[in-house]
Amino acid sequence: MKYIIPLILKLIKYLNKNLFLLQCFLVNKYMEKSPSDNPVSEKYRALKIDAMPIIEKRQLHDYNQLLKDYLEKHGKPLKPVNRRSKFLPPPGTVCPICGAPYEYIYDNSGGRGQLGCKVCKSTFFPNRAYLEKLKLKCPHCGKSLQKKRNRKQFFVYTCVNKYCPFYVHNLTSMTKDEKADFEKNPYKYKLHYYYRVFDIEMDSLKEDTHMPSSVDLSRIRNPKYILGLVLTYHINYGLSTRQTSSILWDIHNIKISHQTVANYASSAARVIKPFVDNYPYELSDTVSICGDETYIKILGKKHYVFFIMDAIKKIITSYSIFRNRDGVSAIKAIYSTLSKFKELPEDLLLIFDGNPIYILAQHFFAQHGIHFDIKQVIGLTNKDEVSEEYRWLKQIIERLNRTFKGVYKGKNGFNSFVKANEFMTLFAAFFNFLRRHSALDYNVPVNIPQVMDMPNMPAKWLELLSLSYEYLENLQTSA
Repeated sequence: MKYIIPLILKLIKYLNKNLFLLQCFLVNKYMEKSPSDNPVSEKYRALKIDAMPIIEKRQLHDYNQLLKDYLEKHGKPLKPVNRRSKFLPPPGTVCPICGAPYEYIYDNSGGRGQLGCKVCKSTFFPNRAYLEKLKLKCPHCGKSLQKKRNRKQFFVYTCVNKYCPFYVHNLTSMTKDEKADFEKNPYKYKLHYYYRVFDIEMDSLKEDTHMPSSVDLSRIRNPKYILGLVLTYHINYGLSTRQTSSILWDIHNIKISHQTVANYASSAARVIKPFVDNYPYELSDTVSICGDETYIKILGKKHYVFFIMDAIKKIITSYSIFRNRDGVSAIKAIYSTLSKFKELPEDLLLIFDGNPIYILAQHFFAQHGIHFDIKQVIGLTNKDEVSEEYRWLKQIIERLNRTFKGVYKGKNGFNSFVKANEFMTLFAAFFNFLRRHSALDYNVPVNIPQVMDMPNMPAKWLELLSLSYEYLENLQTSA
């Protein structure tokens, strides 16, 4: 009996694994795909982005002066809020318009988040205070925009002026049939100026790059050189964990399991990620930053990789995976790139394809005083001057996609979002610090002498890990 139970458990494990693979196969081949599973998102093709609005800073007040004015006008001081509601503002809340302290702040929405100031009579959301300091105006008529809709992660502001040139032009350019349909179904047509304001704080875009390692690589039983071999075969040559395990036995007579290969790769990614994301890259000052999306599969579902790179120096600045190809994902990807500049160039120009989500991201950063220009290369042929001038950058990012696909092909997808991001971290480290490029005279994009002095690729991986450990120790010491 004691010999049968282990065999039964092994059989059950084998059957569960094959059932999972069969399920993924059936989902991809025979079940109807959802719209979000389509790499070409039609809803983004239909999305139209209007011009950026006029962004002005709202006139701010001094609550002390307002209190003095109230005293002179009414002959008595303005009393603090007499709180009778069970909904209280967060402790320490200050009015973003006049700076009134917590004593004058009250709940204005029955616990739904909106607060009011008794001194200046303004209303605001504490987690979106920066919006209250801005005044958004229509770029066509100069009238103030009004909030019309609340959507997931953004608000829709619109110009309600019926004499706005933008609205008048759209209305008069409609055909008779369109006007008749518009009277019956006005929701089908967009005539007024629209602007989307994302409900995202800049601080929330900062990614926590430090993750605890699943395996302490400094205490592994195998020699460190085997770890370097694992990363070389698994990342540089795109072999799966099983292929890596097999080639180590067939060529080097080293016996380790495919699970050990996966554990080594996972732990190496967690160690290297802070080093890769926070390294002081020397990016180009010229027009060279370009980006594109490609997709990978996680549990049989398509997810999107947002690649952004310095096309001149071949440095990947963004490589994150997102579940959706939307404006929020574009904002986070661009933020990852902007954070790698020591100082943003005044004439910064980013090159993307025709997806309008990048324009939405540009508008978001403009709200926060971060300005850059975007040029969009549309289609496969040069039908406009912009595409003709910047096509070469689009081709470079497409070559990066092909390089990535060559390494990713052997993985056949991932079984978790975390594992996919760990692989992306190792790929970015390999591309930036270890992979030689013919366009750079067969030099690596980021030349670290300690790494390049190593005699072979496994030793270079180990040196890169050593530098990453030193970086983590310095972070802990400074903290």
